[in-house]
Amino acid sequence: HVQLVESGGGSVQVGGSLTLSCAVSGNGDGSGYWCTGWFRQAPGQEREGVAAIYSGDGSAIYTDSAKGRFTISQDNNKDMTYLQMNSLKPEDTAMYYCAVGHWGGGVCYPAAGYWGQGTQVTVSS
Repeated sequence: HVQLVESGGGSVQVGGSLTLSCAVSGNGDGSGYWCTGWFRQAPGQEREGVAAIYSGDGSAIYTDSAKGRFTISQDNNKDMTYLQMNSLKPEDTAMYYCAVGHWGGGVCYPAAGYWGQGTQVTVSS
């Protein structure tokens, strides 16, 4: 059973920065093809992927809106994943979730049920 806990959200002004943290505990299915992703959902909108990192070799992917502004990283034990967010914009306002899943073809596919409860990010102008 895998548990995820996000932290680090808050309210910032346009252009500000935040670092989100995702603490992962427990064991996966042992396949070894694990990745951790950050997703976000704004009110009235669908959940979208923001960034993900493959634990095997540190490969990272970003949605276009995050490229150049956000950086995903992990600690050496792979039990903490971070999302450094710079140059924040009002459109970054959302609930941010982390999830773990399987990596394939350069994509992180979240495993069902392996989600955190989310942390709110609000960017005001």
